[in-house]
This record gives sequence, structure tokens and C-alpha cells, in this order.
Amino acid sequence: MNTILVFGALGQLGHCIKKVAAEKQVTGIYFPEEGEANILDEAGLERLFEKYKPQFCINCAAYTAVDKAEEDITTARKVNKDGAANLAKLCKTHRATMVHVSTDFVFEGNTPYPLVETDATNPINVYGLTKLEGEQAISDVLPEHYTLRTSWLYSEYGNNFVKTMLRLGAERDELNIIADQIGTPTYAIDLAGCILDIIAADNKQYGIYHYSNEGVTSWYDFAKGIFDIFKTEVKVSPIRTSQYPTPAVRPTFSVMDKSKIKSTFNIEIPYWRDSLEVCIMRLSEQ
Repeated sequence: MNTILVFGALGQLGHCIKKVAAEKQVTGIYFPEEGEANILDEAGLERLFEKYKPQFCINCAAYTAVDKAEEDITTARKVNKDGAANLAKLCKTHRATMVHVSTDFVFEGNTPYPLVETDATNPINVYGLTKLEGEQAISDVLPEHYTLRTSWLYSEYGNNFVKTMLRLGAERDELNIIADQIGTPTYAIDLAGCILDIIAADNKQYGIYHYSNEGVTSWYDFAKGIFDIFKTEVKVSPIRTSQYPTPAVRPTFSVMDKSKIKSTFNIEIPYWRDSLEVCIMRLSEQ
């Protein structure tokens, strides 16, 4: 039986892993709170590894405030690079395998085709840069790792685009949503299931993998889908990125090719709108 430690347990993905682990009846999985599992506290991490002796470590902890990171690069780098490196070093010492969650923002996003794992990285914002530095820090010290790049994460938990749209749709009659940034939403419940399936598979083909839901969409079409499924009467107008400037530049096209993860682990990935319907159904039941 595997013993699994989850870092970032109170975040969106951490909550989803806890839910899916309970549904799958996964045993030996632990979700220490941040006070005990601060990835910047090396001594505290050492105590955790000594206590639980994990075979797997899942790192969901990250600095994800994309715009704020532009003026807070020091903190973003500490969490996304140094924190990841701390976990990798301890996994190396304790012979544990690491599952690390990264982002499509490691790419510049200026090529109109789905990105594969070997495509050149070139982040265009601080968040993407520090996440790429975290990927590299892990690979420098720990061969036994799976890095999963994902995109546009949402769920019933935490703050995310779906919950924001539902809130704004209830407050306003009209919304302007960016239509020239193209990617793929990812239901964090699906990603959580994928992570647990990879651990259960005991397939030692380590390295970088891409995971998002299937399909391609824009933020505008994503919003339209949310309101359509939830049956919200709100006028949604498409706008260009230039009409809604933000501190951090976003990739224009960051659709990822998932062929590698599907073939390696025999994983079926749901279509983005199908998963969105599941999420909204669950939100409506709360």
C-alpha cells in the first residue's frame, strides 16, 4: 500500500484530491494543513517525511496570483521554485516519488497548434517563469517525478473562473469577456482522478506530461457555456485582450496535446463542456 502526502491540501486541487480519494477509497493518503506542511519550512518538511514515510508526494502548493506575481516576484519564486525544490530534495533523500502540478503558462503561447511536452518553453509572465523554474529545480535533483502541466483550473472549491462568472451573472445584466485567448478548461476533479490513477498505475515512465480536459475554447465561449448550462440570462460580449489590460501578459494560444499521458497511463479525458456540466450541477446542489 502506498503512503501519499499531499501538499497544498487547503487549495482547490487539494480539496479535489481529498474528495476523489474518498470516492476511490484510497487509503494511506494524508492532507497536512499548511502550518504543518509549509513547503518553505525545510525542518518542518523533514519532520513530516519522518512521520509518514511517504512513497509519494503530491505538490499542489503554488503561488497562483498571476497578476500579483508581476510585482511580487520574490514570493512567487520562493513558493514556485524553492518550495518545489525543497520537496524534491526530501523525496530524493526518502526515496519518494513526486507528483508536481505545473501550468501551460510555461509557454509563450504564440503557435496555433496543440503544444507537446518537448516544445520549447518561453514564459511571458512571472508566474509562468517561476513555475518553469520549479519544474527545472525538480528535474535537477529528482529523476522519480511526474510533472503535470494543466490549464484554466476550476471546480466547486476555491476561487476560479466558473464561480466568478456565476456570481457576476447573478449581479449584472451584461459582461465583456476576452475572446482572443484560446486554451482548454480543466475540471480539477478530473485532474485529481488522473493524479491518483498515475500513482496507482505504478508506471515508472517519469517526466513531464500535459493534462487538461479535451477540446478547445476561448474565455468568451467558456463563459457562454457556463451561463448556458446554468440557464443564466446575461448578455455576454466578446472583447480583445487589448481592451482589458492586465499586469501579467497571458498566452494567446496554450492548448496542450495530451497524447503522451493518455497513451502512457491509458487515461480517458473528458470533453471540457461535459465536465463543466458536472461541476455546475454539483454547484447548484450546494
